[in-house]
Amino acid sequence: MLDLVIRNARICDGTGRPSYIGSLGVKAGRIAQVGLEDGLASRRTIDAEGMALAPGFVDPHTHYDAQVAWDPLLTCSPWHGVTTVVTGNCGVGVAPVKPETRDVLLHDLVNVEAIPYDVMKAGVQWGWERFDEYLGCLDRRGLGINVAALVALTPLRHYVLGEAAFERPATDTETETMRGILSDAVAKGAFGFSTSNVRRHVGHEGRPLACRNASHQELAGLCHVLRDAGRGAIQIALHSGGGGLISDEDLELLRLLTTESQRPVTWLALFARAGDPDFHRQNIDKLGTLLERAVPQVTPRPLILQDDLRKPFLFVLYPSWKPALNRSAAEQIQYYRQTEFRQAFLEDMKGHVRHHLWGRVRVLDVGKSELEKYRGRTILEIAADENRRPLDVYLDIGIADDLATRYQVEAFNFDPEGVERLMADDRFLVGLGDGGAHVDILCDAGYCTALLEIWVRERKVLSLEKAVQKLTSVPAAFYGIPERGLLAPGKVADLVLFDPAKVASKPPEFVNDFPLNGRRLVARAEGIAATFVAGEQLYENGTHTGVFPGRVLRSFE
Repeated sequence: MLDLVIRNARICDGTGRPSYIGSLGVKAGRIAQVGLEDGLASRRTIDAEGMALAPGFVDPHTHYDAQVAWDPLLTCSPWHGVTTVVTGNCGVGVAPVKPETRDVLLHDLVNVEAIPYDVMKAGVQWGWERFDEYLGCLDRRGLGINVAALVALTPLRHYVLGEAAFERPATDTETETMRGILSDAVAKGAFGFSTSNVRRHVGHEGRPLACRNASHQELAGLCHVLRDAGRGAIQIALHSGGGGLISDEDLELLRLLTTESQRPVTWLALFARAGDPDFHRQNIDKLGTLLERAVPQVTPRPLILQDDLRKPFLFVLYPSWKPALNRSAAEQIQYYRQTEFRQAFLEDMKGHVRHHLWGRVRVLDVGKSELEKYRGRTILEIAADENRRPLDVYLDIGIADDLATRYQVEAFNFDPEGVERLMADDRFLVGLGDGGAHVDILCDAGYCTALLEIWVRERKVLSLEKAVQKLTSVPAAFYGIPERGLLAPGKVADLVLFDPAKVASKPPEFVNDFPLNGRRLVARAEGIAATFVAGEQLYENGTHTGVFPGRVLRSFE
């Protein structure tokens, strides 16, 4: 007698092979039977007519390290069919940690991943020091979905070097200590480590993020841990790439990581470049055979940000904006009015690909009724109507609204022809969902349903089977995530049942469901009928069933 049978489903098994109508049986949390046979005896049967059945989606890039402390469901990811997430990305995280460096790690997450400090301070109940103790805490507290964790290099450096982590590379002795800690973490289940060399990634008190100070010798020592273990992967956020050409410096860094570790490396990010849909091929040519071991992550849709003039995330890299940061609203307004600032900003923009910018900045929300006429319009449209410079329109609307105006910006990856080429290329890893990060700026946790909506149903660039493969077995195999990513007898029954004709990611909306009534953006899913973790139904049509069947996965399993 089986525990569950899902019959009459369109089986997409994660391999990319053609789908077929069939049944899947579950017993004791694992797939017992999958195929054409019907009429299987079971305690529960679901008729999935018209629905596709796939392995639960595996998200390779999230930042739920802190959020999981108060949200064991790790929303919004499971709303979109995700049953396993990789955490600890981009060199930031919450373990290992000594009591005196807890606040440092939280401020690193504030600065790099835009997670509010007061929310984390209230929500994270520290109960660990070592990395394996952190994993144990997660398991004991219960999880809705599965977590595969990376060791972030910044917490590791703080743990060993203390304040010096902000200032210098590690000594040979310190590197050896870090090697021992990483080796222990991998032995107890970590899936590798992560780091960043992005120059705008600053940590506590605006100092360079600690992992940016790691020397090549230090990184090589950590790579040897994975080489010797024969498992694990490396994730790195690179300063170059994105919509530009990867630098020689970053190319050598990727070569170092892949050569010294003999393990797969994934790097952020590869975006479509406006007006040049084939630009990414320049990066492919530059990588050469290194692309086989150093895999870029891509996303199926534009990165759409929200910001305002109180927290001008879009422009923080420009020198002219530095004096506006960490000031009172009154001081910011005074600064934004200055002719000298505006001219300096225009100078900053020279040499950057910003000629499309103001046509992609839209007034999303206003606080004052007299500004309602601007809602939903782009800055370029308003500037043309009023015969004014777009920069002046952008700043003056915000000033008139006491900086309450929220703008929506298509920041990267907004050229459909270029994104199509990225989605069609099997050499890339689909990800960049960033779940748990940038919580009041963007929400891309629904990238899985967006892939199925845009590139399968609407544009027909990918078959349903190929898209499911990119969301399941490909990331699972990359990280060595055990027993997931495929529908086959013996595999863990992490499943998603969805309607291919309706599946979609809805536009982000604000909710106040964080600790201290904290506000964040969430994106709901459409067309996801059911999500199962280890054979237990976690969600039914977007509603949590009350169970918590997830667990911390271990790389040695």
